[in-house]
Amino acid sequence: MNTQLYLVTDSTGLSEDEFLKKVENAILGGVTILQLREKDKTTREYIDLGRKVHEITAKYDIPLIIDDRIDVAMAIDAEGVHLGQSDMPVDIARKILGKNKIIGATTKTVEQALEAYRNGADYLGVGAIYPTTTKVKTVLTSVDTLRDICKAVPIPANAIGGLNKDNIQVLKGVPIAGICVVTAIMKAPDSRAAARELKRAYEELNMAGK
Repeated sequence: MNTQLYLVTDSTGLSEDEFLKKVENAILGGVTILQLREKDKTTREYIDLGRKVHEITAKYDIPLIIDDRIDVAMAIDAEGVHLGQSDMPVDIARKILGKNKIIGATTKTVEQALEAYRNGADYLGVGAIYPTTTKVKTVLTSVDTLRDICKAVPIPANAIGGLNKDNIQVLKGVPIAGICVVTAIMKAPDSRAAARELKRAYEELNMAGK
């Protein structure tokens, strides 16, 4: 599992065709793992869109992660699910999904990270590093806490929250496995170019931190 450039989707203001095109272009630009996040769709709508997105991700061998909804992930046989602190506990999700599916967890403290790891999470999303413009309530996480989390658990930890190619330098020297972005790709006029620039910025950050 490569979480270097982790895209969390936002379909706000886009037609379905525009959304699917943006997702595919982002993958062509270098996205390595994709999370479908839909807070306002009905279960049926979520499953319908999930199937279409899964067709695209499968074509490029990119894992599809479903935000929050284990039922939707199972319905479309997605590669995994991502759980926040108010969602189903990781250990229960693991019992339901089995050992072969990917489970990610959002964590903001070392304690939460250790608990998620012990309960069977495969990777962590840590943040928000910066304030975000998405509809998700954000509590900021310091870069020092992010560094402590990376050192505390042996699973990949990704930084999330308001990150873009111009501000990720703040993560220099922190042993993250990658960056999670929403707006920097989904709101870009050209999602393929945006993904490519982010991937390059992350690789430069990685080299500078070594």
